Amino acid sequence: MILLVVDTQNLIMNDDLYQFQTFVYRIKTLIKEARNNDIEVIYVRHDDGVGQKLTKGTLGYEIYEEFQPMPNDRVFDKNVNSAFRDTGLLDYLREKGKDTVIIVGLQTDYCIDATVKCGFEHGLKMIVP
Repeated sequence: MILLVVDTQNLIMNDDLYQFQTFVYRIKTLIKEARNNDIEVIYVRHDDGVGQKLTKGTLGYEIYEEFQPMPNDRVFDKNVNSAFRDTGLLDYLREKGKDTVIIVGLQTDYCIDATVKCGFEHGLKMIVP
């Protein structure tokens, strides 16, 4: 089992999100509980490409400060909705023998939806808290 934290990047983590403070609290709690229970936390960042606001090298691209990865945490970068498409994430999970993914992050109707569906298609058990 792993905890997958998707697209919680500075540019899109803001008070405009529905119940923002509750959202932050819940993800922080899940990350803390995962770490306390030896569940690996893996992060995914979205890159819109050169010239866009959400791209490598910009402050907005970096993971939100309250969810910062630990030095040994894996971070995968993607440029489409699914965290499994051409990122190496699926190979990594298979290599580690992980078949259950708890997924949190942004945005439910885009990247979370696509990642859950793709994970399911690859035979993973996908849990959305």
